[in-house]
Amino acid sequence: MPFILKEYPALSGEKIQVHLVKNLKIKTSTAQKSISKGRVFDEAFNTLKYGDIIDSDLIYMAQFEGHTRGLKPLFQTTSFAIFEKPSGIVVHPISKNTEYCLLDEVRYHFGPDANLVHRIDAETSGLIMCAKDRDIESKLKLMFEEKKYQKSYLAIVRGHIKESVIIDTSIQKEGKNIGVRMAAGSEGKKSKTVINPIKYDEKKDLTLVEAVPVTGRQHQIRVHLYSIGHPIFGDPIYGVDDDFADAYLDRLLDDKRREEVSGSHRLWLHANYLEFNYENTLYKIYSKNRDLYEQFLEDN
Repeated sequence: MPFILKEYPALSGEKIQVHLVKNLKIKTSTAQKSISKGRVFDEAFNTLKYGDIIDSDLIYMAQFEGHTRGLKPLFQTTSFAIFEKPSGIVVHPISKNTEYCLLDEVRYHFGPDANLVHRIDAETSGLIMCAKDRDIESKLKLMFEEKKYQKSYLAIVRGHIKESVIIDTSIQKEGKNIGVRMAAGSEGKKSKTVINPIKYDEKKDLTLVEAVPVTGRQHQIRVHLYSIGHPIFGDPIYGVDDDFADAYLDRLLDDKRREEVSGSHRLWLHANYLEFNYENTLYKIYSKNRDLYEQFLEDN
């Protein structure tokens, strides 16, 4: 389990936030977050709130403690690391019952102050960056917010895309039954994706493309490709009916049914390239799993 309950000595009469920071040497930001999230308890396991006075000899904190399933960083420096996330793994715990996520590996390798800088969908595979401490995290997150990076994806899509295309339709919530589904159109947030075809498989009627998101909207590449009639192979939300998408989101689909409708057991979208400048050094990071996409077209 990602969250474990840790026992600490307490000092009666001390405010809980003061005790965590001054006596237990827990970082102020971590202490504040733990209290606000209801993860600090007294000896009787009552939740302690900000400003509460300790009245016991022990306190307990529910803390995220990472564990590994063997995933190692693709690349790292003293400040950050790049992981290559497999498809099907969430980046953060969805709840206290999440058995495993990418953050497990990040905290396992680099400690409790390490954190992910950005995110990708659970079914999207590929490159994702983590910072090794909170100060570095703030710097790198600002870099992403200010779009001071370049990244590109690989996708296998249905149909034949013959030439490069720029898709610049806006993206907004679809507003129908599927709450996470987005839609392309004239309203919503301005969005732009460049699609470059790489290889077409005539027998399977599938095209391997490079997708370069100029903006970073929710499900942007998936929505834009679907909007031009080329949904991503294996997509269980776009290009399928509402009942199927609902069943997928409710985790009621078995693998056989999913493959029958979407074509595959996974979404064939992969974060393949990341370029950025950090502390006067230009980094250009490529995925090592690009060949999986070429192999998929050859073998299936």
